[in-house]
Order: sequence, then structure tokens, then C-alpha cells
Amino acid sequence: MTNILITAAGSHGDVAPYTGVGARLRAAGHEVALATHDTYAGLVRAAGLEFRHLPADPRTRRPDAAGQARPAGPAGQRALMRRAAAFIEELGGGITEAAAPDTGLLLLSATTAPLGHHLAEAMNIPYLDLPLVPGAPTGDFAPVVSGGRSLGRLGNRAAGLLSLRVIDRLYADATRDLRARLGLPPATARAARRRAEAAGRPVLHGFSEVLVPRPADWRPDLDVVGNWWPWHAPDDRLPPVVEDFLAAGPPPVFIGFGSMASGDGARLSALAAAALRRARLRGILQSGWAGLTTRHAPGHDDLLTIGDVPHALLFPRTAAVVHHCGAGTTAAGLRAGVPTVPVPVTADQPFWAARLASLGVATAPIPFADLSADHAVDRLAHALTRATAAPDRRHHATEAAHRLAAEDGAGQVLKAVERLGA
Repeated sequence: MTNILITAAGSHGDVAPYTGVGARLRAAGHEVALATHDTYAGLVRAAGLEFRHLPADPRTRRPDAAGQARPAGPAGQRALMRRAAAFIEELGGGITEAAAPDTGLLLLSATTAPLGHHLAEAMNIPYLDLPLVPGAPTGDFAPVVSGGRSLGRLGNRAAGLLSLRVIDRLYADATRDLRARLGLPPATARAARRRAEAAGRPVLHGFSEVLVPRPADWRPDLDVVGNWWPWHAPDDRLPPVVEDFLAAGPPPVFIGFGSMASGDGARLSALAAAALRRARLRGILQSGWAGLTTRHAPGHDDLLTIGDVPHALLFPRTAAVVHHCGAGTTAAGLRAGVPTVPVPVTADQPFWAARLASLGVATAPIPFADLSADHAVDRLAHALTRATAAPDRRHHATEAAHRLAAEDGAGQVLKAVERLGA
């Protein structure tokens, strides 16, 4: 038995998968704590894990809304970098407090890993990186935050190396301050990253090769182990109002944007209702950070608004899912065997949207910005019709779901922990 600390930061999709990993480790006899933002304390405790606080909660700080208009060009990029660096520095200020003296192993998300490596060094304990997205350079594809467009093998790899340098710069101030706080000798973020890479410690990626086959040019210690699914109780059921709605007619379309599009709920709700009506489909709107609601679609009895429910329970009972293509929601839709209408907003979302389309389980992506265009209702309605009326798309989704069902990502993490002697 080992005292294991998992650290994860960011949106719901950045945190929830680690509840499933933690529950699997706890079932194997380990003591498991999950350090994350206060917003997710209930999620962590419901999974039977100890909750520990991390600062920089994105639900409470949100200096501006995701998906809203930002300054274009270099000015917008600089503003985005400043916000990210401030988030990381605040996170670094709290990560040391999350580790108890008896912590025997650190499991680190992509956001927390560049900080957690220094904590592991100071505490002289092992760690494992558990990212949800591919981050190491490869010739197979460009960095996931670059929009999913290939630059050729040489260009993809060069862009991947550049992406790592950008990350080093983001973590530079936090690294300096954290190492001073921990009593470690000075080291740049880049030097610390290279030292971690040279150590050859396994990195386990929590996504499926159904979507992203493991690149052959990755170093041997980089593994793709399958998705980690958010924990939910075995006896969980959908709320009665959802069950009643599902029973009242044909399978509906799910529409939700997760932690994206904050404050844009009125416009998006009206757009979604109009597109569903034009496609002659029923719909379930998940409120999310955008605040989607049927209040903006009076008289539309074929619409229902919901809060947070397990995607694993709802998605298999839908005709299709419309979402922003965060890594977790992308995997959940694929697991359910239903077609997707991808509406990517930012970061890694265009990458996952393109992957779904290439598998034949999704329509062509509709960039979120295009939902502000005059023809947005027609375009979304057309995509909904294509997603729900094409049997080939449903067939490909069913095949992908069967392949995902054979994977055990959390079990692979448990095996890696046991190999470390934990």
C-alpha cells in the first residue's frame, strides 16, 4: 500500500478522468488523494478519494470568457500567454502544500507535471506523468494546440519542439519560485524538462489508439494506454426528468460546450433550438459554463435543459452529440457509439475534432467562431441532419465503441504503479 497523490488542474475535463484512475488505485489497496480546485471537491470525495486544495480555480477566476472575442493577432497571443503564466504561477504556489510528508508517489497531469517534477525531486519520491493529450514532438502530426493541420513530417516535428519551448517559457517564473521555495538549486524550466526526459520514466497517455495511434518516432518510455473514465457510482441513474424526456419520443441530440463559451448562453441556446427545429430533431441542452437553457426557446416542447450528468449514462441514448471536442467529451461520444457534430473552440479541440472526422464518426467540424455567422442555423441544422441520417457514420461509431470497450486505461496505470514497487 502506498500513499499516492494525484494532481490535476484546469476545467472539469482536465480533472474528472483522474477520479476514475484514483478509484481504481484505491480499490487495489492504495491510499489516494487528488489535489485539484475547490470546484471539484465533491467530485473527488464522491469517488472515495481524499480531496486536497489547489489554487487558481478556473471557475472562480475566469478573467474573461472562453470562446468570447479576444484581441486578434500577436496582441491576443501575448494576452493569452500572460493569463496562462499567471495561472501557472498561482498553481505553483499551492502545489507544495498539497503533498503530505508520507506521500510515496506522485501522479501528474499535463498541467501539473512541470511543477510536480520539482516536488518529486525535493521529496525524493517517484512520479508518473499522466497526460490526457499527446505532447511529445512527432512527425505524425503537428502539436495538438496548432489546430490539427499537418505541416509534413519535418514541419510537424519542428513545430512540436517549438511548442515545448513555449511551454518552458510559460513555466519559467513558476519554476524559479517553486525551486527556491523547495530549497532546490536554480534550474531553468527547459533544463528541468530535459532532465525529466533523460530519466526515461514512463509517461502514460490517457487516450485511445483508436483516435491517435502511438507515433513510431516517440521514445520507448512514451505509452498510449487508453482512456481514463470519470468515476460514477455503479447505481447512478439519470434524473427522472431526463428519463421522462427520453421516453417521450425519439432519441434526442445532445448539445453542450462544457467549460467553453462562458456568458454566451442566450445566443447559443436560441441558435441550437432553431437548428434542431429545422432538422426536425429533439434536443437536450447541457447548461455548462455557457449557460444553455430552454428559456430562450419558448414553445419548443422537444427541448430539455440539464446540468451535470454522467456522459456514460446519457450519450448512448442519444441520436448524436454536439460538443466542443475537449479530450474527455470526445472520448465519451466515441465510447457511446454515436455520431458527433464537432464545434471546436480552442486549444486541443480542433485536433480532436479532426480525428473524429477522419474516423468517419463525425461530420466536418464547425469552428465555434462560425456559429456567429449569418448562416449558422442552416449550417448547424445541415450537420445535424448528416450526423443522424447517415447509417455509415453510426456504423463507424459503433465499431469504434467496440474497440474502446476492450481497453483498460486505468488498469494500465495500476500496473505501472505496481512496477514502481508502490
